[in-house]
Amino acid sequence: MSALDAAQAALAAEHAAVYGYGVVGGRIGAERRAEATSAYEAHRARRDGLRRTVRDLGGEPAAAAAGYELPFPVPDTAAAVRLAAVLEDRVAGVYSDLVRASEGTLRRDAAAALREAAVRAVRWRGTDVTFPGLAERV
Repeated sequence: MSALDAAQAALAAEHAAVYGYGVVGGRIGAERRAEATSAYEAHRARRDGLRRTVRDLGGEPAAAAAGYELPFPVPDTAAAVRLAAVLEDRVAGVYSDLVRASEGTLRRDAAAALREAAVRAVRWRGTDVTFPGLAERV
């Protein structure tokens, strides 16, 4: 996979995460709303950075879809927390691909994004995984 393809995949995942956190924010309880808002803002910032990265690599940034299919219904706070963890796991997976496909500053930034997503996933889920970003690729 080329760095451009991996960056496009990461951008697509960030688009989906931003959408997904919109759903999370609408269902999450007040006690975790600030956490959801912080994650939403982090994904927006990463999305915007990836748009620039894709352009720098010679590509045209993929546009966000009008909507995304959620992996399961999200009727309440418990489901919103589960969705947030799934979103972070998925983002970690595509960033692991970008780490493998890139070098230099882009690789360092992708590794930081992978780490941030893994930490957020642990916070949402309450447990960790041995190799964040890799389990999603099995």
